[in-house]
Amino acid sequence: MNLTNRWVALGVLFLARVAMGFQFQSVPALTPLFVDAYDIDLTQLGLLIAVYLSPGVVIAFPGGTIGARIGDKRAVAIGLVLMVAGGALMAASTGWNLQLAGRFLAGVGAITLNVLMSKLVTDYFAGREIATAMGIFVNSWPVGIAAALVVLPSIGLSSGLSGAMTAVLVACIAALLLFVIAFRPAAGAAAQAMSGAMPSGRVFRGIVAAGLVWGLYNAAIGMVFGFGPAMLSERGWDLETSAGVTSIFLWVACLSIPFGGLIADRLHKRDAVLMVSCLVFAVMLSIAAQVSAVVPVFAVMGAIGGLAAGPIMSLPAAILSPEQRAKGMGIFYTLFYFCTASAPFLAGALSDWVGTSRAAFHFGAVQLLVAILLAWRIRVAFAQRS
Repeated sequence: MNLTNRWVALGVLFLARVAMGFQFQSVPALTPLFVDAYDIDLTQLGLLIAVYLSPGVVIAFPGGTIGARIGDKRAVAIGLVLMVAGGALMAASTGWNLQLAGRFLAGVGAITLNVLMSKLVTDYFAGREIATAMGIFVNSWPVGIAAALVVLPSIGLSSGLSGAMTAVLVACIAALLLFVIAFRPAAGAAAQAMSGAMPSGRVFRGIVAAGLVWGLYNAAIGMVFGFGPAMLSERGWDLETSAGVTSIFLWVACLSIPFGGLIADRLHKRDAVLMVSCLVFAVMLSIAAQVSAVVPVFAVMGAIGGLAAGPIMSLPAAILSPEQRAKGMGIFYTLFYFCTASAPFLAGALSDWVGTSRAAFHFGAVQLLVAILLAWRIRVAFAQRS
């Protein structure tokens, strides 16, 4: 497989996954329009947001299994079709229950896409620039979110909620067409996927640990977005300023994520980049909970904390054989969705018990320390394959 084809394939997967982030963020970006159109409260709005990814704990493993049975490209295309169908239902319907149904349908497709696209990247880059490729690939999610925040509010103001959701639908259709027309699986990947071997023994324990590392890392990131504005509001900051300062972490992380993979590949120091990044991130989370000068702390968290994403996402390539990747990535993402779904509830309960949102930041630091220990265990168990 020549170099050009590998990077073209990555570009196609990146752009298709941008549509996933764009669709996910469509509801938060259009919050006032949804509230006005359906006369809903914030709890109902939160349900509409959450229903997109919350089925992941149940859907992720079957998504990987479907890829093993019918082929990865066909399964990803089905996921994109579900995103289009859900997007069409949301754009065309005027009933609240149909909005929930459309959001859920699109989310099932997005989860299937997320599991199998990661496997497709691994097929192309395992053993060569895998951390770099994964660093670029995972950045598609925040790029899609940022695009939704920039584009959709203006469309919503000029064309209404239906017009904005139609724009989301168009983005999903474009992603489907691009993927179907332009993407070709890596040579030999189709036969390996169809074999669909189930990880067992040491490999099973390894991919469970890797899924927990990715889940705990993302859960720690969620502490910043979920509880950063609340923590700053407790200090007397107004809501707009609190949200703006918290967003510094996202923008800086978007820049640093690809570099983490590049550094790991160039220096052949995947585990060192992963562990140092997570350790600094953990320390800065605890510092942010204590100091008043949070702007530079949030910037450092994004700059250093973002470096771990690519190396973490390269872990499955060091653990799974090619024929184990479809089901293995299903296990990986099941643990990811479990962590990211449960951590906010635990952090919220802890914050209520302690009496301050700062507890969520300390909780995030603990999650990162556990992730480091698990990553070290993977390093020891799979040293020869990494």
